[in-house]
Amino acid sequence: MAAKIVLALALAFVTLVGAQFEPNFATGRNTITHLFEWRWNDIAEECERFLGPNGYGGVQTSPANENAVIDEPPRPWWERYQPVSYQLKTRSGTEEEFASMVRRCNAVNVRIYVDVVLNHMTDNHRIGVGTGGNTFNAPDKAYPEFSAADFNARSKCSSGSGAIEDWTDTTQVRNCEMLVLRDLDQSQTYVRDHIVEFLNKMVDYGVAGFRIDAVKCMWPAELKEIFDRLNNLPTEQGFAPNSRPFIYQETVDLGPKEQEPIPGDEYFGLGRTTEFRVGRYLGERLRQGWFPLKDLVNWGSDWGMYPDNYAVVFIDNHDNQRGHGGGGDYILTFRRSRPYKMASAFMLAHPYGITRVMSSFNWEEKLDGSGNDENSWVGPPMNANGEIDPVIINPDLTCGNGWICEHRWRSIYNLVKFRNVVAGTSLTDWWDNGNNQIAFCRGNKGFIAINNENFSLNANLQTCLPAGEYCDVYTGDKQGNACTGRSVIVGSDGRADIDITNETEDPVIAIHVEARL
Repeated sequence: MAAKIVLALALAFVTLVGAQFEPNFATGRNTITHLFEWRWNDIAEECERFLGPNGYGGVQTSPANENAVIDEPPRPWWERYQPVSYQLKTRSGTEEEFASMVRRCNAVNVRIYVDVVLNHMTDNHRIGVGTGGNTFNAPDKAYPEFSAADFNARSKCSSGSGAIEDWTDTTQVRNCEMLVLRDLDQSQTYVRDHIVEFLNKMVDYGVAGFRIDAVKCMWPAELKEIFDRLNNLPTEQGFAPNSRPFIYQETVDLGPKEQEPIPGDEYFGLGRTTEFRVGRYLGERLRQGWFPLKDLVNWGSDWGMYPDNYAVVFIDNHDNQRGHGGGGDYILTFRRSRPYKMASAFMLAHPYGITRVMSSFNWEEKLDGSGNDENSWVGPPMNANGEIDPVIINPDLTCGNGWICEHRWRSIYNLVKFRNVVAGTSLTDWWDNGNNQIAFCRGNKGFIAINNENFSLNANLQTCLPAGEYCDVYTGDKQGNACTGRSVIVGSDGRADIDITNETEDPVIAIHVEARL
């Protein structure tokens, strides 16, 4: 009897931890989009008018808690990553608007994942006011909810300055200040309790999970104590009983362990991890053209990337699209739309990882002599009072008012649908021309071909699909009994003549069973 009880407890623990790897998507949905710096009311409307109808699984939001108001430079995007308190009030909206957004998005089967900053507070020299109206004094380590005793003591940091000086020193990385940001001490009960209270408030509102910022600057054991105490997700918001919040962690890991003293796999026991090498490797092939696409035949963990069940994958994020946070010149962004769309198509069509799509705002680049963008600090579109501008939707479904909205590009949202349709199938029938033309099937439900050569792709290929005429969802849609873009005729043997000119803006063909006429 005792043995049975022990086994039951062990199984319960495995279920509890394992559940943190599940994004809690509604049935038939995949893919998160990061609506970077959007207002809560605009996100709610986007869930209802676009994300829900087009099969997106969830939204990653910017941090939801009070941050420092920074006027020099004027309201940069990174002020959201300088917490003042855990009060839910930012330029994106009030706590009431946040709670309403979560409810409205869950009602249309789109989940909300909040970017959270648990490692630190503001710059150590800053004195000011937060977006919730609270004052703070960083030199004195005086914040509305934390005092000097709640931060890592100077004795715990071995560097001369109190900041991280040696990024190969694990203890420095976790006990010293990152970029002069006041470093919370998660080993203390009060700090952990307060973080748990903050996260559980959002869970109780219906937030499905969290992206954990700068996770390598925190000790895994201390994070585990926090995550284990999170509440189950509320069933009244459409979650299955005993569902656990999804945890995915920012682990910038671009190389082998001898180059990365804190590899991402140290955090595998806590949840999924962000796989930055996806953007770098695809950028090397589609932006730089240094390596052929044929190498992607064994894409995934065979490349030394994280195992599939641990990886959250993306082409770019809010850091590295600005030249920060991993990947350098290899990273593709909206500024190079042709290869960016191609890389996104490959990522969304391939079964590896949980996919996340960036949705950006525009800013004017100002490159110095070394190619660094001096305007990489620029914040979201805003009015003279520093208030974030609303997202304007144009008649052609694109965005205006300075918002880029890559998630609304047809070649991206239709590949999100493609991923939903082919879910549960494996990659089969890989084909390449020995260089930069590739194609593959997803079971008997989908097929994609990509041409990155400087000449056309003309080949008779196996699509693995039933005979019929299919609309290419990369260039158009199926509307009634017609295609608004290209079409493909599949024969009784599953084969089709695939023609993709290298001169088009859209050198990809993607078809699936729900796009059959």
